[in-house]
Amino acid sequence: MSTTTVETPGADTVQGPAAAPARRVRRGETGPTARLVSHGLLIVASLIALFPVAWLVYLSLGPDKDDYLHPGGIWHKMTFDNYAFVLQHTKFFDWLQTTLIVTLGTTAIGVIISATTGYAVSRMRFPGYKKFMWVLLVTQMFPVAVLMVPMYQILSDLQLIDSYLGLVLVYCSTVVPYCAWLMKGYFDTIPFEIDEAGRVDGLTPFGTFARLILPLAKPGLAVAAFYSFLTAFGEVAFASTFMLSDTKYTFAVGLQTFVSEHDAQRNLMAATAVLIAIPVSAFFYFVQKNLVTGLTAGGTKG
Repeated sequence: MSTTTVETPGADTVQGPAAAPARRVRRGETGPTARLVSHGLLIVASLIALFPVAWLVYLSLGPDKDDYLHPGGIWHKMTFDNYAFVLQHTKFFDWLQTTLIVTLGTTAIGVIISATTGYAVSRMRFPGYKKFMWVLLVTQMFPVAVLMVPMYQILSDLQLIDSYLGLVLVYCSTVVPYCAWLMKGYFDTIPFEIDEAGRVDGLTPFGTFARLILPLAKPGLAVAAFYSFLTAFGEVAFASTFMLSDTKYTFAVGLQTFVSEHDAQRNLMAATAVLIAIPVSAFFYFVQKNLVTGLTAGGTKG
């Protein structure tokens, strides 16, 4: 009589590869579907933001002033003649010179005054220092039309009408109040112990400010500089009132020369606008690293 022995696998028998356990999603980590949706939304938002710029560049390539009414026809007759006309037959380079002088002057003077003002209010407790900051804020409530006449009278008495310095001072009166608040909030985030360490090392208050505090405040300074630059770069009302010579127009005022009572050369305006965007883009490129940090840091302390 024969018997059949059935062997059962033991505990030490090698099994096949076990299925890998499902990856657990950690708290705060998004899944693949959420990432796909977020990336899709960001792409759509980027296209929406870039569309006006691309459309402006496209219109600037149309040779006729009425091509904007029939944009589909521009594709078959694109040309760079508008750019050549603006660079060769207008006062574009005079406008560029005026704009750079005014904007860079406003940025330099405005940032220096704003930084010293914000540091003084942040670190020093003199009588009325809180009211002083509110007074700066109140000056922003007056409309341009109200300020135009007294400013014109003051500049006229100082013989600063149609001068770069006069326009720079006017723009500083606009940018300094906001930038002073911005810098004050940023200086509040810098520990006061740094000032005390500077005094222990024998630095004067100004030396402490210049050698210790300013290097730490670069993000805030970048935001203040960017705001001052854009404000002076795109302002129209003051520039068109206080600058009388056509060779001293800023870019914002120079664009108005393409529009008359009965005509509007929109193709030239589009080409000039594209050229104007180059200095702003270059300035933004240099300060972009510090913009995000500077915009958010000032809100952590009052």
